[in-house]
Amino acid sequence: MATATVTAASTLSWLHSFGGTQNETTKVADKNRVFVVFAQKKAKKTRKIILKEDVEYLGKKGQLLDVKAGYFRNYLLPTGKGQIITSSLLKEMKMEEERIEAEKQRVKEEAQQLALIFETVGAFKVKRKGGKGKQIFGSVTAQDLVDIIKAQLQRDVDKRIVFLPEIRETGEYVAELKLHPEVTARVRVNVYAN
Repeated sequence: MATATVTAASTLSWLHSFGGTQNETTKVADKNRVFVVFAQKKAKKTRKIILKEDVEYLGKKGQLLDVKAGYFRNYLLPTGKGQIITSSLLKEMKMEEERIEAEKQRVKEEAQQLALIFETVGAFKVKRKGGKGKQIFGSVTAQDLVDIIKAQLQRDVDKRIVFLPEIRETGEYVAELKLHPEVTARVRVNVYAN
């Protein structure tokens, strides 16, 4: 028992040399051994969450984050903007990502097939009233090309994806249809005067 008292006294003197007091320690005696437990700083409590929608200054929808427990409890949870991560939620997220990736791939392949159809058709013919020489009255617009594609191929195309050079005279031109961010179809437009 004398050894335990000496150990405790030397530990306390060591504690005082670092500016600690006896109030910050807890003695636990267990059969001739003294353990000194120092008080630790308060642990920072964070939660691993996933955002259900965009949160300004925090992150985007679907992002995994560590946030303070109070912020989650008092703001993100009541507003429905965040959810604590669980293993089932992670599994569900992975399946959703795979489904979205498969859908993106399907859309891209569909756009590639459509681009192949547009490029193998040949030239789309556009009639315009002729003027002097090669001049035509008016110009050929994206809407004109959309109408011709609808008439010849029975395909609806949005005129916002059609990029035409300025056409004010007869001749052959190349138009681009941006069918997908990674797929662009080049079609020939043959303008002639009647």
